[in-house]
Order: sequence, then structure tokens, then C-alpha cells
Amino acid sequence: MSKLQERAAANTWSTISGKKPPSAGDIFRTTFLIVVSLIILAPVLWFVLSSFKDVTDLSSRPPKILPTHWAFENYTEAFKMYNYKRYFTNSVIVTSIATVLTLTINSMAAYAFAKYNFRGRDGLFVLTLAMIMIPLQVILIPIYLVVANLGLVNTYWGMIIPAAATPTGVFILRQYMLTIPDELIEAARIDGAGEFRIFARIVLPLCRPALAVVGIFSILWRWNDFIWPLLIAQKDELYTLPVALALLNGQLVVPYNIVLAMSVMSIIPVLFMFVFMQRQIIQGIAQTGIK
Repeated sequence: MSKLQERAAANTWSTISGKKPPSAGDIFRTTFLIVVSLIILAPVLWFVLSSFKDVTDLSSRPPKILPTHWAFENYTEAFKMYNYKRYFTNSVIVTSIATVLTLTINSMAAYAFAKYNFRGRDGLFVLTLAMIMIPLQVILIPIYLVVANLGLVNTYWGMIIPAAATPTGVFILRQYMLTIPDELIEAARIDGAGEFRIFARIVLPLCRPALAVVGIFSILWRWNDFIWPLLIAQKDELYTLPVALALLNGQLVVPYNIVLAMSVMSIIPVLFMFVFMQRQIIQGIAQTGIK
């Protein structure tokens, strides 16, 4: 095709669609992103399809992509055999209460770091940020000893309280609160508003994007947490979903079809939350300075 013909085709496309035709770079970029997305989603699709296979299909060689018989009973057996409802309820309780405590404690600490001037504030904030670099395995035993001395082993509070305050959440909220004008807070003080009222009525409503980010991160962390609930919950009725799934994998005969079904059901709440809240995640991270 000659240059004249290409130009005529481009003009025809612009006339019909009202837009410029996609360039070769746009086509290549879109194709590349689609291919990468399919590669990333392939294991997830295989994982979901395998949850509908019976034991025969799972052990067949070569592996089958689609199940020969759609075993929907895998999901019903998960409720009957392994008390999935109880494990799910435990995860919901721990995640919900821990997220509320995380938002409350982190927002108060961030407000103090952002809007109060006191001696040692910067050093204390740097120390808080330094805690992000400390691996959980380093402080796992000291935290467990503290929780055991308080008598919180085999309780919900033992799984909830130690992870309530997070340096990452303090940092995100503090960075966002720095963007709130100090004049707004001073005007509220002149009008006679107390400190707690200023925090609850003015600061928190303005920090909704950052609170959404911290809340979503907290839900993801608590829902998928494995090591700490494994140490604290030493009774079957207190197991969360990750702990229950790991213990099922440690049985002499592992029912992989049931385990896969339980795994699919465990990721559905988090997946839906991320899909519907991804706009808040992007806006909150962009506005808190984490890029």
C-alpha cells in the first residue's frame, strides 16, 4: 500500500469513528499487555477449573484442562467434612476487628505525627518507619511470650491485638494528613472545637482515600495471615482459613479436590473487594505520596 493509500485509509477511519487510527506502537502495546495478562491469569484459571475436578481427573496424566465430570459436590463436601463455615467465620471475625483497630490506632498516631509539634517527633517517626524493615520472624518469639503472659493464647484477641498497629499504615495516613491545611485545624480550635472533635469531624472525613487504602491493605494482610494464627490458635474451633487449609495439606491422605474448592472459596471475598475497590486503592496511594 502506498503512502497516499495509507493516508486515505487513515482519513476514512477518522471520518467514520471520529478518532485517530491506532498507531503501530499502540497496537503492539495492547497486544503485549493482553498476552501478559493471559499468562498471569492462566494459573488462576487452572486453579479454578481444578476445583471442579474429581480425584480421577486430578491424578490423570497428561493433565486435563476441563473436568470430565463437573464435581460441584466438592464445595458441598467442604462444608460437611471440614467445618468450612467455622473457619470462614473465624477469618471474618479476626479480619474485621483487626481492621477497625488498625484504622483507629494508626489514624491517631498519624495525626500526632502530622499535626503536633513535640520533642523527639521526627526521631520517633523515623524509628516507626525503621520497624518496616524488621522481619516478622525476628520478633515472633518475643511477641508470643508477651501474648502468652497476658493469657491471650487460644483467643481471638491474641490473634488481633499484636497486629493492630502497623508502621506502614501510620506512614500512609501521616503523609496524607500533611496535605490538610493547618489553618483549617486552627480555625476549628478558635471556634471552640476540642481536639477529639477536630480529629473525628474534620480530619478523618478528609482522609477517606487514605483510610480506604489502609483498610484494604489490612484486610488483605489479616485474611491471608498464616504464621501468627498458627501459633496462637491451638484449637480446631479457632483456626482461620489459611491455617485450616495448611493442616489439611498435612494429612496422610490429602483430599486435593476438597482443598482446591476451599481455596477458591477463600479467595473470592478478597478478589471481589479488590475488583470493586481498585479505584480507591489507586487514588489513595497516588495522593499519599507512595509512587
